[in-house]
Amino acid sequence: MKNIYVGNLDLATTEAQVRGMFEPHGSVQTVTLVRDRETGNSRGFAFVEMTSDGEAETAMHALNGTLCGERALKISEARSKGGRADRSPQHRN
Repeated sequence: MKNIYVGNLDLATTEAQVRGMFEPHGSVQTVTLVRDRETGNSRGFAFVEMTSDGEAETAMHALNGTLCGERALKISEARSKGGRADRSPQHRN
């Protein structure tokens, strides 16, 4: 299973629309559209889990740079949450 970062989404994009972009390339396990905790509005990025690494690679190459509304998508393999520790407020100087 591969977790894919989908960035630069139009703020009106829904989880169903993101799923629809990826399903022609293979089996989509989950789609998580990241939302602001306070407002519930989209933050402009999502994570897609695909069951096959090969299908995920195909989808990433096919969709990276394509337009979503008026924005060019930025698609890459998602980084693990472990890499976020350096960006947390208590670690800033």
